[in-house]
Amino acid sequence: MLYCPSDAGPDYGEDTEDGPTRYGYQKSGCELAVSQTFGPGRSAVLRPGVVVGPREYVGRLPWWLARVAAGGRVLAPGRPGRTIQPVDVRDLAEFALRAASSGITGAYNVAAPVGRETFGGLLGACAEATGSDAEFVWVPDEYLLVHGVRQWSEMPLWRTFPGVWQVDPASAAAEGLSARPLAATVADTWSWMQEGDVLPDDERAGEVGISRQREAEILAGFWSSS
Repeated sequence: MLYCPSDAGPDYGEDTEDGPTRYGYQKSGCELAVSQTFGPGRSAVLRPGVVVGPREYVGRLPWWLARVAAGGRVLAPGRPGRTIQPVDVRDLAEFALRAASSGITGAYNVAAPVGRETFGGLLGACAEATGSDAEFVWVPDEYLLVHGVRQWSEMPLWRTFPGVWQVDPASAAAEGLSARPLAATVADTWSWMQEGDVLPDDERAGEVGISRQREAEILAGFWSSS
């Protein structure tokens, strides 16, 4: 676990491409502040990983849905069997209410079960939800890294750090967390997007997703080197 003093400022820690970030350090500092303020056994700390679902304002899942819906050759990062653990915002909200109303205390990882969902399953669900005939071209991590493709931003949800998608949510599940299948979240998010009630862009949304031109360049280079 990252250490951060409870009174740290916004510049504490460091951002790395494939590892800890200031955001992560500062979340740890917030947890420490809570425990120091309220004492042991008097708080519930929820640690959600990536939160997706209808009304997402960061735009990670909406970007993938829109890109897959556009069809053609789609740059798919890494390998289809890589496991991922996004949690539906509705499941997170339900668990937060359960913790508040039931007096649950302690720290809980709020995520999908380890090994249940995969990146290939995510993109397949996007194709099914949108009715797309997109062709997914799986490009190895090493090739993408060498060519400077930015993790998490240009390729939403793609991280090569081994611990990113190995978070154990067993304690939360034992207290009632129910994580719906990712395919259901994908379908519901696409339905929301079709309603046209898209939220204003978060400041991070402008950094999400690779441009079509850069995607084409990466794919062309990969094909020629294969």
